[in-house]
Amino acid sequence: MKPSETGWRHLIHSTRYSLKGFKAAFRHESAFRQELLLCVLLVPLAWWIARTPVEWLLLVGSCVLVLVVELLNSAVETVVDRIGPEHHVLSGRAKDIGSAAVMLSLIMAGLTWGVMIWQRLA
Repeated sequence: MKPSETGWRHLIHSTRYSLKGFKAAFRHESAFRQELLLCVLLVPLAWWIARTPVEWLLLVGSCVLVLVVELLNSAVETVVDRIGPEHHVLSGRAKDIGSAAVMLSLIMAGLTWGVMIWQRLA
């Protein structure tokens, strides 16, 4: 890294690249848009469900985790698609593994929200 790319300058560039990534994911990934919409709807509900700041963090954190895993999965899929459109067993495996990671994050988020709602209503 060049000396000119450290400190505040690096932070500014990194932030710009991150925002570009969010924009690309929103524009090109329907699953990301759907999960983001779900988070936008659920986060306000977390204020009512959670009784403590830690419970609120678990609820919101589970939503953020789904978005993070979806972004990583989308990155893997984009790289695989960039390599070539032809079917290859390793390309398929990479995409399937990324999809499995998203599924696990969704299951974990669903369990977290389900348990918290059940405790709140019980």
